[in-house]
Amino acid sequence: MWNTGEPADSYYAVRPECTDVPKSRFKIRAGKTLSERKWQSAFTPEGHLDISKTLGRIQRGGIHPSIRGEVWEFLLGCYDPKSTFDEREEIRKRRRSQYAMWKEVCHELFPVVGSGRFITAPVVTEDGQPIQDPLVVLETNQDNDSALPSEAGNSANSANSSDADVIASTSAIVEELTSRGPLDKKVIQWLLTLHQIGLDVVRTDRTLVFYENHENLSKLWDILAVYSWIDTDVGYCQGMSDLCSPMIMLLEDEADAFWCFERLMRRLRGNFRCTESSVGVETQLNSLASITQVIDPKLHQHLDALGGGDYLFAFRMLMVLFRREFSFCDSLYLWEVQFRNLVIK
Repeated sequence: MWNTGEPADSYYAVRPECTDVPKSRFKIRAGKTLSERKWQSAFTPEGHLDISKTLGRIQRGGIHPSIRGEVWEFLLGCYDPKSTFDEREEIRKRRRSQYAMWKEVCHELFPVVGSGRFITAPVVTEDGQPIQDPLVVLETNQDNDSALPSEAGNSANSANSSDADVIASTSAIVEELTSRGPLDKKVIQWLLTLHQIGLDVVRTDRTLVFYENHENLSKLWDILAVYSWIDTDVGYCQGMSDLCSPMIMLLEDEADAFWCFERLMRRLRGNFRCTESSVGVETQLNSLASITQVIDPKLHQHLDALGGGDYLFAFRMLMVLFRREFSFCDSLYLWEVQFRNLVIK
């Protein structure tokens, strides 16, 4: 049982030294927040969900953190509310198997994927040639004895490997890959994005205690690496780690987190399509400008006089759904209210 006014931030612990992070204004409120009991009561014995019973509570008081991941799977469209428990279990198994297959393909191309490590520097040039003596940092979970294939049989010492050994093993992976023949454009582009993913991963939600565990960081890197492999149109762009991070925290199984992220990207991938003549959120920026001009013309004129009439200052806000403008907990509440409105439509 949870108390009225219970601070939701307690479920997303912030590192004690991070004193300047935004504090959540969202509080768990009995009778308004969607609780586990109310959520479970919305299912029939067969597993059909009467989602209309939950949407009002989500609007008024959000979702209790203990069930947030499960509810989000329905709000994001991972599962049809009309499906049964057995049907959803079958879908879950099939999707986990599909993710495992994709991850294995990525692992065969670049064994760092799935190793508990990730890279933060480029390992190939733009024409697909291996970078000799790359300045590679392989972040490692010190509590995990998993090792790269080149270190098989010596995993007990993997946590104590020197930087030189780590760099050598990464170079060996890339050289082995390129020795098979010229890399195709898809592989080159994917390898080029992996270090950018790593750079963003180490900067994502680092005020949270959750990401002090390197296993969680590598899980975030793996999901983004796999997604960038299968979505050849968008691949990976900066900001996608902010969208994926909550899924890692809310869903324990990596494959389930991947599919929630994939569903979210179906709605937002247009934000990341940029060309030389336009940015992905240009339509939304234009809409924001038009709306502001109507509801608050003085504000619009003021922004225009300051040189902000193109509303590019809102670029990041719209691209990652205000993840960096609010506290972690408040941004989740904002998201689920938006998801709830999409379900109604």
